[in-house]
Amino acid sequence: MVGEDRLAQPSPDLHSGHKVAETGGFWRSRTAYVLIGFLLIGGFLLLSEHRLHALGYLPYLLVLACPLLHLFHHGHGGHGAHKHGSQSGAGENSKVG
Repeated sequence: MVGEDRLAQPSPDLHSGHKVAETGGFWRSRTAYVLIGFLLIGGFLLLSEHRLHALGYLPYLLVLACPLLHLFHHGHGGHGAHKHGSQSGAGENSKVG
């Protein structure tokens, strides 16, 4: 019976020395900080070595941005305001006449 009590309770030294993992996630770990540091250094070196190539494409990127902005901005008030204005204009003409 004495052996059963000893088996039921874990010895206190089983969990000593083990650090409980923090729940901060990947972005709070040392690995993430090292990864971000390497990416920043690599990005700086890449841009400093290939600055002329990157700046040579800049005018083309600006020209391509115009139709993309037009496509994505169309549904957010560009033509919606025209429809709303024509409805209120029709209502004003019917009141006058």
